[in-house]
Amino acid sequence: MSWQARIDEALEQRRQHGLLRTRTANQQGAGRWRLQDGQRWLNFASNDYLGLSQHPAVIAGWQQGAARYGVGSGASGHVTGYSEAHAGLEQALANWLGYPRALLFISGFAANQAVIAALAQKPDRIVADRLSHASLLEAAHLSPATLTRFRHNDAVALRAALAKPCEGQQLVVTEGVFSMDGDSAPLAEIAAVSREAQAWLMVDDAHGIGVLGEQGRGSCNAAGIHPELLVVTFGKGFGVSGAAVLCSESLACYFEQFARHLIYSTAMPPAQAVALHAALNCVQQGDALRARLTRHIQRFRDGAQQLPWQLAASHTAIQPLIVGDNHAALALSATLRERGIGCSAIRPPTVPPGTARLRITLTAAHEDEDIDTLLEALHDAAGI
Repeated sequence: MSWQARIDEALEQRRQHGLLRTRTANQQGAGRWRLQDGQRWLNFASNDYLGLSQHPAVIAGWQQGAARYGVGSGASGHVTGYSEAHAGLEQALANWLGYPRALLFISGFAANQAVIAALAQKPDRIVADRLSHASLLEAAHLSPATLTRFRHNDAVALRAALAKPCEGQQLVVTEGVFSMDGDSAPLAEIAAVSREAQAWLMVDDAHGIGVLGEQGRGSCNAAGIHPELLVVTFGKGFGVSGAAVLCSESLACYFEQFARHLIYSTAMPPAQAVALHAALNCVQQGDALRARLTRHIQRFRDGAQQLPWQLAASHTAIQPLIVGDNHAALALSATLRERGIGCSAIRPPTVPPGTARLRITLTAAHEDEDIDTLLEALHDAAGI
């Protein structure tokens, strides 16, 4: 089979099974409204949980950073791309989250890949929650270590996996809040089991940082744990993009020597680091935003109880409505779009077969009437 025939066949299979992914260009894709082709929809698909992508202080921070540093970093951080703006943000993050060091990465995907690629060696074992993010599982698959996946959020299954003989070191990997189900990991139990087995714990808290814990310090703070490796990303609660790895001084030095994503990627623009520092200040002072988000979550869950679709057991900003069939999920998304509501249908392989869903995300930027509009449209679509 030729290259072209192979590609055509793969695309046709995706079409037939309702799995073909497409992108659409927006005039605005974050915040309360999604703007596209001169039309606007209430935006229930953004991860901008606190609405900080539109915050005047964050926007001003980027503008001020660009005026001072320009719009690019110019090189890897190991050459000339590491600025005082980067260093200041790293120190602020480390102080805030209680770690000796923080290292900035261009994305959460890059951070996860860099950590696992630098640490994992052939005798080692990576023990990951089976629903961990694709960046974590792909990095584990590509590493020379053995990957074992334990039953989702099951500390007993984790203990059994860690008890099996291993010649090298063991790294436990999980998320704080899972991106497709919106549920939280039992981090205190997982941390205790990891300590018992003398394994290190790595937590990707992309969807918890900024939203959960004291001052928005995230899932680990809320659970009262301090993992050896904490990955926080800035494209959700912080409203920008990028990521940081929080760790010990010796680990940070090790990554500076061996983390290829850190060494060979152009550093994030200094202006972005300035904007992120402004976003960090907003997160630290964001109790009112977090309380508003919590009210929206409860309002939605209260109103969704009579819907015929399964509402996932999530009390976070991610509220998945499990439809099941791929085509039915696409049809429900299209129905909402006709009512002026933007909400994406998520299908396999992102989620398991038979669990296609609307991944509804709520933000502090929404108004109460927005939640009511969404619920009314869902009830009408269900014929209730």
